[in-house]
Amino acid sequence: MDDLDHQLLALLRADARTATATLAKKLGVSRGTIANRIARLEASGVILGYTAQVRSDTEPSGIRAWMSIAVEGDKTRDVVKRLLGEPSVRSLHDTNGRWDLLAEVHAASIAELSEVLERIRKIKGIGNTETSIHLQTFRLT
Repeated sequence: MDDLDHQLLALLRADARTATATLAKKLGVSRGTIANRIARLEASGVILGYTAQVRSDTEPSGIRAWMSIAVEGDKTRDVVKRLLGEPSVRSLHDTNGRWDLLAEVHAASIAELSEVLERIRKIKGIGNTETSIHLQTFRLT
């Protein structure tokens, strides 16, 4: 991937529905170049798909939180396997620093979130956790 690919991806992240002609004009290249680049990025798996972004206040109500997880010893694979089977875990990320994993957790209520956190904390291999509830999401454009 070169600089043009990175610029194109940045524009598509901001608005994946931008017309090819508009992308070409913004990047100073031909429409054919943009169409070929997008096709190549899709074929190579760099672009996995396109989604609709929905305002958070239009989504079903519920509680969303980030759970930072410290894993004991060499138990990461076991912990990841268990977390991927937890229905309330919407995404799971490997990270560095103080925490080993970062899980996005969804629950219908504070009471349900409490149950989910308790269930997760009981997983063998989890040494420590810290949870932060999403209050508001801001988007950079």
